[in-house]
Amino acid sequence: MLNSTFYPSFFILVGIPGLENGHEWISTCFGIFYILALLGNRTLIVVISTSPGLHKPMFILLSLLAANDTLLCTSFTPKMLCIYWFQARLISFDACLLQMFCIHSFTSIESGLLLAMAFDRYIAICQPLRYGSVMTNSLIKKLFIVFLVRAVVLVGPLPILIKRFSAFKTNIIAHSYCEHMAVVKLAAADITVNSAWGLIVAFTILGVDLLFILTSYAMIFHAVFSLPSIESRLKAFNTCTPHICVFLSLYVLAIFSFLSHRYGHGIPPYIHIILSDMYLLVPPMLNPIVYGLKTNQVRKQFWKVLDNFKYVPSFH
Repeated sequence: MLNSTFYPSFFILVGIPGLENGHEWISTCFGIFYILALLGNRTLIVVISTSPGLHKPMFILLSLLAANDTLLCTSFTPKMLCIYWFQARLISFDACLLQMFCIHSFTSIESGLLLAMAFDRYIAICQPLRYGSVMTNSLIKKLFIVFLVRAVVLVGPLPILIKRFSAFKTNIIAHSYCEHMAVVKLAAADITVNSAWGLIVAFTILGVDLLFILTSYAMIFHAVFSLPSIESRLKAFNTCTPHICVFLSLYVLAIFSFLSHRYGHGIPPYIHIILSDMYLLVPPMLNPIVYGLKTNQVRKQFWKVLDNFKYVPSFH
């Protein structure tokens, strides 16, 4: 029998409380999403890296997004599937904090990359003559370093602040992975600082990035509607459609998950947890499909790479 407060050496991840009978089919769906995400993003990375014609800022951003998506879904999905399939619910205290840091860091980098892609489309459509001089591979490297540093600086304090707690009410996490607020709420102490820093991180990353993305697209739409012909407008819209689909799938689910965790007291816990899982799994799965189908250059290079593999000689 555990004391009312204690310092745990491990946590117990419940999965999706209230839907234990549905864990089998839920885990099957999530497993399929994960496999599709791995295959799709790996394919995207191979196609872009082996095609010199795609070594341009827009496609470099796409390959960085694919690599980040692979790391993001891998940071929690294997453990989540072990919970559902093998009842492996235990996770050590430090492993839980590491998982939390990775999930929130990769989500932060994902948001930054989507912002960079919105800026890329803005320059391409609104200032096409300056595109070559503004959007360079050097700029992409610098932006990625900024997004990486931002993630470490803002997300890094989250596990450190949790470490300062001397006691916890329970070690049972009613979630399928170590989400920041799900862990913080277990502490037998004042969580004001942790909650406030979580809000700062969310608004500094998701809030600011979303604001700039929406501003970019407001200017893009204004420029598109100013084009003389319908054909030109459709062509411009077509180049933006994949990015719009991608950032909507991330931000809509992320914002709903964030708000429901803090203010959605009337929402059943399993709804929040399923949406939290989906906003980390669905965008990584959709990104390569959306970009592969909608981006003509990527689609063409994919078939070329596939043809090259067909004609590789085999030796017996």
